[in-house]
Amino acid sequence: MAALWLAGSAKNDNTGILATVALVCLSFSIVNADSKAVTTTLTTKWPSTPLLLEASEFLAEENKAKFWYFVDATQEIHQGDYEETDTSYYQYILQKAGELLTPVQTNLLKFALSLRAYSATVQTFQQIAAEEPPPEDCSAFINVHGEKSCNPDNLEALLQSALERPKPYLFKGDHIESSFRTELPVVILYGEIGTKEFSRFHKLLHSKSDVGSVNYVLRHYVANPSEDKVLLSGYGVELAIKSTEYKAKDDTQVTGSELNATVINENDPVDEVQGFLFGKLKQLYPEIKEQLKELRKHLVESTNEMAPLKVWQLQDLSFQTAARILAAPSVDALMVMRDLSQNFPTKARSITRTVVNPEMRKEVEEHQQYFKETFGLHPGDSALFINGLSIDLDVQDIFSVLDLLRNEARLMEGLHELGIQGDELHDLLKLNVQPADSDYGVDIRNPAIYWINNLEMDSKYNTWPSSVQELLRPTFLGVIRQIRKNFHNFVLLVDPTDESTPELLKTAEMFYTNDIPLRIGLVFVVDDSDEADGLKDPGVALFRAFNFVADELDNMNAFQTIISMYGKVKEGEKLAIEHIIGTLEKDFSNVEVTSILGANSVYDRNRKECNNYYKQSGLGSLPIALYNGMPYQREQLDPDELETVTMHKILDNTAYFQKVVYLGELNNDQDVVDFIMNQPTIVPRINSRILSSDRDHLDLASDAHDGVDDYSHFAFLKSEEKSAAVANSIFYLSKRDDKYIRPLTFWIVGDFDDPSGRQLLYESLKHLKSSNNLRIGLINNPNSELTQKNTIVARAIWTALKTQSVNNAKNFITKLAKEETAKALAEGADIMEFAVGGMDNDAFRKAFDNLSLDFILSHSSFCKDVVKLKGGQRAIISNGRIVGPLEENEIFNQNDFHLLENIAIEAAEKIKTKIRMLAVEEDFASDLIMKVDSLLSSKSKGEARIDLQFFEGQFSVIKLRPKEEQVYFEVVAITDPVTRDAQRLSSFLLVLSQLVNMNMHVFMNCQPKLSEMPLKSIYRYVLEPEITFTAAGSFASGPVAKFLDMPQSPLFTLIINTPESWMVESVHTSYDLDNIYLKEIDGGVAAEYELEYLLLEGHCYDVSTGQPPRGLQFTLGTNANHEIVDTIVMANLGYFQLKANPGAWVLSLRKGRSEDIYKIYSHDGTDSPAGTDEVTVVLNSFKSKIIKVKVQKKPDKMNEELLSDGNAENEGFWESIKRGFTGGPKPEELKLDKEDVINIFSVASGHLYERFLRIMMLSVLKHTETPVKFWFLKNYLSPTFKEFIPHMAKKYGFQYELVQYKWPRWLHQQTEKQRIIWGYKILFLDVLFPLAVDKILFVDADQIVRTDLKELRDLDLEGAPYGYTPFCESRKEMDGYRFWKSGYWANHLQGRKYHISALYVVDLKKFRKIAAGDRLRGQYQGLSQDPNSLSNLDQDLPNNMIHQVPIKSLPQHWLWCETWCDEASKKKAKTIDLCNNPMTKEPKLEAAVRIVPEWQDYDQEIKQLQKMVQEGKMNGLTHARTEDVTSTQDHVPHVEL
Repeated sequence: MAALWLAGSAKNDNTGILATVALVCLSFSIVNADSKAVTTTLTTKWPSTPLLLEASEFLAEENKAKFWYFVDATQEIHQGDYEETDTSYYQYILQKAGELLTPVQTNLLKFALSLRAYSATVQTFQQIAAEEPPPEDCSAFINVHGEKSCNPDNLEALLQSALERPKPYLFKGDHIESSFRTELPVVILYGEIGTKEFSRFHKLLHSKSDVGSVNYVLRHYVANPSEDKVLLSGYGVELAIKSTEYKAKDDTQVTGSELNATVINENDPVDEVQGFLFGKLKQLYPEIKEQLKELRKHLVESTNEMAPLKVWQLQDLSFQTAARILAAPSVDALMVMRDLSQNFPTKARSITRTVVNPEMRKEVEEHQQYFKETFGLHPGDSALFINGLSIDLDVQDIFSVLDLLRNEARLMEGLHELGIQGDELHDLLKLNVQPADSDYGVDIRNPAIYWINNLEMDSKYNTWPSSVQELLRPTFLGVIRQIRKNFHNFVLLVDPTDESTPELLKTAEMFYTNDIPLRIGLVFVVDDSDEADGLKDPGVALFRAFNFVADELDNMNAFQTIISMYGKVKEGEKLAIEHIIGTLEKDFSNVEVTSILGANSVYDRNRKECNNYYKQSGLGSLPIALYNGMPYQREQLDPDELETVTMHKILDNTAYFQKVVYLGELNNDQDVVDFIMNQPTIVPRINSRILSSDRDHLDLASDAHDGVDDYSHFAFLKSEEKSAAVANSIFYLSKRDDKYIRPLTFWIVGDFDDPSGRQLLYESLKHLKSSNNLRIGLINNPNSELTQKNTIVARAIWTALKTQSVNNAKNFITKLAKEETAKALAEGADIMEFAVGGMDNDAFRKAFDNLSLDFILSHSSFCKDVVKLKGGQRAIISNGRIVGPLEENEIFNQNDFHLLENIAIEAAEKIKTKIRMLAVEEDFASDLIMKVDSLLSSKSKGEARIDLQFFEGQFSVIKLRPKEEQVYFEVVAITDPVTRDAQRLSSFLLVLSQLVNMNMHVFMNCQPKLSEMPLKSIYRYVLEPEITFTAAGSFASGPVAKFLDMPQSPLFTLIINTPESWMVESVHTSYDLDNIYLKEIDGGVAAEYELEYLLLEGHCYDVSTGQPPRGLQFTLGTNANHEIVDTIVMANLGYFQLKANPGAWVLSLRKGRSEDIYKIYSHDGTDSPAGTDEVTVVLNSFKSKIIKVKVQKKPDKMNEELLSDGNAENEGFWESIKRGFTGGPKPEELKLDKEDVINIFSVASGHLYERFLRIMMLSVLKHTETPVKFWFLKNYLSPTFKEFIPHMAKKYGFQYELVQYKWPRWLHQQTEKQRIIWGYKILFLDVLFPLAVDKILFVDADQIVRTDLKELRDLDLEGAPYGYTPFCESRKEMDGYRFWKSGYWANHLQGRKYHISALYVVDLKKFRKIAAGDRLRGQYQGLSQDPNSLSNLDQDLPNNMIHQVPIKSLPQHWLWCETWCDEASKKKAKTIDLCNNPMTKEPKLEAAVRIVPEWQDYDQEIKQLQKMVQEGKMNGLTHARTEDVTSTQDHVPHVEL
């Protein structure tokens, strides 16, 4: 370890360090091998978007005002015009954006620009503009209701008849300058911010929008896109060390890439090699830089020895690596951790020499006990928390983490602005202020309810036990307990004449007759006017008839009587007077019916009360059902649903009652209904406006010191400053005139010189009398031009608040809120006539007479600009939450204020507890609670934050302390440094430490007693905190994964790990990325990837059955072409996925059976408003997009199935199957029966297997006359293969298609490339291919076919969904390797054969019909969690499922493999497979040449074709770029499955 401190100890001894360097250099033998490198880049398909536009989108997410301010500020600074360098252009953007952002947010903007996080958003607008399409030679243009122009002078002409044309579709992400007004025309400007052409349009439209004559919408449009692509970051690249047990490397020589010299020669950020901190040494001793470089090179080359370690050396590697990291100074520890974990295979040998401090080991073990108990973490597991929020880097991509950092920064800076810092700030952050998802109910103890039965009193229930203790008696699951207590109360509020009423009453009767322990109540809502006549109105008639029977007999008999009245109503009819009279005359023949029903009936009691109860409850439209006062949802009132839901409610609430009885909160002496109704969730009135989860909050965090008394100053404040000014200058009313922290603040907004405003004020004051928690402030929102006369009440209120004590002001204002007072004032009464006792009349009169109207003008401006109210509109602002605007005649009474307080108080009390600890003055504390509540409620998402107040740790924790007096993030990471998580986490934490101020703790969670190498790959996480520039001031090449100083002996495979929603493909790389052997390469390997698609994922359900509609097809396209890509819905979770690029897309059901049988019922997460048939989906981000779609069968198709045995599903679809990319006959020439195509599926990765694949294809084609269509899994094919295949297709006349499917995020992920490919062979067969493909043959790439595969396709599978060949058993010397003959497999197979997965045939129709794919995925999900199961995934899974998904055993001659089959059977072989031989380990190429005589001929034939293509002898085709050759894929609708 002495070497590690060399940088520190030799600080003042230059000769010492020189001597050391010389000695170390001499001690190493000179190695001449050059340093080899591998680089990886990932770009988008679309052109690079201007940073200025990306910055504007960042600001748009902050708020709309900042976006438009930025647009105004950055006009005419186009990159080409602004100075000369990229640096100055970038600095200009940061300067302009920085005026609107805090320092932390500015840093996050730099990070967002480095990530190019908003490039997708800008590109979305570009795609929308392309759909228009733009007029020619136009760098900016407007669209006015479908009419376009490039000239601003044409705007007036276009506006003249605009409203006669249809309005354009506006997207959620559109930038609309002012509040959208439906009566105005919409002008959409397409242009590039910062250009002269844009500026001309913008100034014109801005002025028109300002005066309220147009809706101005801005969409980005870059007329001359860049030639560069966007270089992306936020992904990982690993070089995994491959096993060379079986040689699988192609012997075709490919040269390496000439790597950019700057990439290799840049300073390597890894500065720790064998204990030497070279970064520090170079800083301290610049004069010996060259010698240090030489020393470093020797050390690297000696370290890179990859000789395997002994088992005893492996055991303590995790602890030793941690010790090595912790020995470094804390500022460098993260750098050392990244170096050691990411380069672990090359560092492991040197790490084995590290000594572990026993105290560190002991502390790690103590921490692990805590981690296990608190988080369920085991040794080796990782976790990351930012401000207590759990971040899973496996699930959350870096773009989601950026959003989280921005949101947290807003919260923390808001609290900081309010003067809260440090630990207090983080304590407040941890509060969950989101209201609990509790349902609210209304009180059912009301005489308006007619109770039909009473479980506690009726003789019907006499035999039932009556003790609440009965609830605790054990019983079978799901049994409803019959106890003589009114635990369950069911109330129906109905209009007797409504068509839904009979069914609801029948359901209630069914509950009663079946002895369900449910007390049933009815409320009849009928005409409550005095003139109501039961001989004309059936509703009133039924109500009076019910009262009459109830009086004569009882409520139960009255209920039975009205049931029989409804029984007379025929289907399609409505309840009529005759039905009621007929029933009464039959049952009560001696009574005069007209006297019961007529105008002067004595049976009219409760009619008004029922109506009042209904109106007062605020429950919405009829019918309404209540369970214990809680309303049912509208869809639950369907009669079938109602029964089920009610039973569930009874069972669910039984558990609650058991709990309260067990805890002694409810006993036999208490009235059960009273107990239920006294719960806090029961309120006098339900108000959906208050309960709505869609909530707007004011920004009250601004630290402004303005007031409202000078309107000329107030008018020019920003919106958040206006809010702060109003908050600073408001006076409050409260229950008592005392110093007390009141956690709730209501601002009552209205025109108090108008009756509606006074009514709201009066109701709030009535509520105030009963609340100790509340204070009320008043904000005037006048309805008309202000004069002294029409503002008397407002001025009097304001004066009273300013000059009087709270009690006197309250009494006086209560008087002013009464209508008689207003009337008297309007008639000229003096204000002092209404003064109350105790008032300081002189002070009041003096202030009242001298009061200007400025405060009302300021309040009015605040209401219009900030709260978005029109003049005179009313609203309530509860701790910053805006409830309103209220409709003109909307009731908002004392009970609504009670509910509003109920909802808000819990969060406010939590905040009050924390604020009280700050020991601030009471009024200020109440203000602070209001502002903090508004901030936390608006910005916090309500996720649970984990309180990480655990021990500091002395020996096993990396600590980074925050800078003082600034907001800081609390970052806690738990990791084992020798895991994949640490490889990524170390890079992320390093970048984070450069972005934000943080208090960081990284706890080591080491694994003891390792038995194998913990990390077998070298890893890079591509992430940069900011854009970098060259010395000349231009943009540097961009983010790249650099593997420098690589060991040359191992064989590597390159794997790229991208966010879940990215589909990437390898491009422009001639080298085999599956088999990188650096020893054979000159230079290095430059891997280039392209982001081919962003994934749109979704879940689909049939609303009628609640099940996924298996086989349903969706398409995604544009308005012009609906079918660009398509997909099939899985039964697992109703999952589907579609591929697209940024833009606005239309989601539809595929034409054919999907569209014939189903219609889209509803959708969630899309850009279209709910309820629209056409579903628009906008992909405008690199983040995952997941939508939910519900479908419903059309009424006339209820009995039809999508996956029927008929052939109808293929109508209109087969044409697309018959078309290949190239080389096949034209569609009109192909008059074939669909059975005349052999569909063959295969997968390959790496040049050797692609070489085998081409030979396999050739062997198939040589043995059949039937047209062949090959289906290749595109995910792993090399650029070389994709470039060559069109030429091969043209030469040999076959069709082909590249299919893709992204491994779904919910299905257990494999990390090893080979196992992922195996998974693709078996797990997605039902969704990879279009429904029209009936049968598919899978043929392994390393197979040679010697027969016509038409025979296999036509083979009868005898009802099985697929057929496999069993493993041969004729080569006896291999018996010891036949694992299926003993143990688990022998027991599981029960004498059946174990089948090989190299060749199989799938009847896709049967496969889908029996949901085989869903069953296989289900079984895989269960088994794959165990790393020791499914060792041969593609083979073990179908064999394991043989009892659930039967396999047809194919005749043995269909697959011959030398490893398992004897020589005698070879001559009958229809296919030969080049299986690995576990005994000889013979390389594949050697085996191919030896075993298959024709293999070399095929190989030479393919090589000849490749040579011709390269030399351009094939009709000049070399000059056709690959994209041109395969371009027909864009026109084949199902290609992108």
